[in-house]
Amino acid sequence: MPTPVYPSKPRPGDRIGVVSPSSGLPGLLPLPYELGLSRLEKDFGLIPVEYPTTRKMGSTPQERADDLHAAFADPTVTALMASIGGDDQITVLSLLDRKLIRENPKPFFGFSDHTNLLAYLWNTGIVGYHGGGVMTALGRPGAMDPLTEESLRAALFGSGPYELRPARRFGDTDRDWADPATFMTEPETRPGGGWSWHGPERVVEGRSWGGNLEILSWLLMADREIQADLSAYDGCVLLLETSEELPAAEEVFRILRNMGERDLLRRFPALLMARPKTWSLQRPHSPEEAGRYAREQRAVVVRALAAYAPGTMAVFDVDFGHTDPQLVIPYGGPVRVDGTARRITVTY
Repeated sequence: MPTPVYPSKPRPGDRIGVVSPSSGLPGLLPLPYELGLSRLEKDFGLIPVEYPTTRKMGSTPQERADDLHAAFADPTVTALMASIGGDDQITVLSLLDRKLIRENPKPFFGFSDHTNLLAYLWNTGIVGYHGGGVMTALGRPGAMDPLTEESLRAALFGSGPYELRPARRFGDTDRDWADPATFMTEPETRPGGGWSWHGPERVVEGRSWGGNLEILSWLLMADREIQADLSAYDGCVLLLETSEELPAAEEVFRILRNMGERDLLRRFPALLMARPKTWSLQRPHSPEEAGRYAREQRAVVVRALAAYAPGTMAVFDVDFGHTDPQLVIPYGGPVRVDGTARRITVTY
């Protein structure tokens, strides 16, 4: 494995590439996208740079790969951020020029389907950032969540240790992005409840790996960006989150079971399990249904760990992934999970 490199960070006034390696949804839903661009420029002091596929729905994998190459190769662009996720970025991976990207490392921010690119960067020796999104974190109605903004700002511009904190309140319900009224007020939130710890109380520090659970299952099926020598993951901290498609608890268990059968799950002495998204426009759960969904997911994760990784320490309801607020986690950088002091520290 190449030694992981933290790419140089941007400074206010720099240009940031806004890319859509998954989906060109900014072309269909401009309101959260334009709001996110405005905040990038006015609040973060960065100049967004768009590419031919940034707002183009139905672009080919080759067109999206070309945009990534252009963004990485441009010496005037100092960081990259995804507009939003999607579901077919895996088709872009084989078209990427690893040598070009390795020779032009830059911070990349994205989550969900961007698990593909983050895993690619991990194998290329470049630390990425799980989190951030122009239409999501930056395009949040009303205002950015303060915890999201603090974490994103620290990850974009800072370096060194950053201690994560549980959200006092969180939300995961959505409103119509096509309706201007959506953006006049902040989303509804409810009490966070803190993190839940499971397993042995110890201190684990290791490079992070993982991402969206559904996307990881696709990478495993396609055998893309998965190290043949699984010892590469020994001692790493596993990050897992689930999407707005709300995978059933039994499906979550089956994916983890299969990771266990592949002799992969036990490699990770610590797991950060994101607070699951429990509501979608297609499945608008009641509060009772949302609570049950979260409890059922946690139960099957504990069940899988008991079967395949009983020595793994797990922390549930960490605020990253598809919920709000969203903490940024360095992907491939050191993460310290202190089970005795109940603290999580990442290195930006």
